Amino acid sequence: MTAPAPLLELRGLQVRYGNVEALHGIDLVAGAGEIVAILGANGAGKTTTLKAVSGLLRPSGGEIHFEGRPTAGVPAHALVRMGIAQAPEGRRIFGTLTVRENLLLGAFTRRDEAGIAETARWIYGLFPVLEQRRGQLAGTLSGGEQQMLAIGRALMTRPRVLLLDEPSLGLAPLLVQAIFRTVREINQATGVTVLLVEQNARAALRLAHRGYVMEVGRIVREGPAAELAKDPEVQKAYLGGRGG
Repeated sequence: MTAPAPLLELRGLQVRYGNVEALHGIDLVAGAGEIVAILGANGAGKTTTLKAVSGLLRPSGGEIHFEGRPTAGVPAHALVRMGIAQAPEGRRIFGTLTVRENLLLGAFTRRDEAGIAETARWIYGLFPVLEQRRGQLAGTLSGGEQQMLAIGRALMTRPRVLLLDEPSLGLAPLLVQAIFRTVREINQATGVTVLLVEQNARAALRLAHRGYVMEVGRIVREGPAAELAKDPEVQKAYLGGRGG
């Protein structure tokens, strides 16, 4: 099978917080149309990686390339226009605004009113509960509904790359399954590349095409998701198995 063309590439990426180096020169590739999972314990550097890609953190070394072009110096809002959108850890929805208003804020870079309305209808189709609650204040939604809204708001930008940071955090298992099924549906329907940071390694590897394992700012394993799921060390550390 031919590998998809690289859409997003990290080359020797380094990020520092003051005197502390959080990423020690990592290399990562996400191909067009792929779902790529980043696994690791708390503090491994997963969220830092996504923030560097989305422009919220400035790398101290290395390069990020999107569609073959370096993103150095491009501000976060311009990266959104280019096609990179993030649903952040903790959802970060605007609680005092309605569901509809949150979605419209996701389209802040767009001026095509008919297209915006069409995208909103598509998102309501993906998450029918959001349409039912479109006039409701987002802060009154359940955790699962807020996660759906965070993903929907990111999708309003019509991204080429969707960054998902811990979408299963704090959700019941059935809701996690529903969210991940929808992410797969989005990927298959639109071809959007998904870079998924997730502590639920089992669910992430079932969803992803490929994966990377991070430990203290370094990538220690990478490969097809099915192979990582069978790796004894990955099983022992992240899947609750003994390996073998």
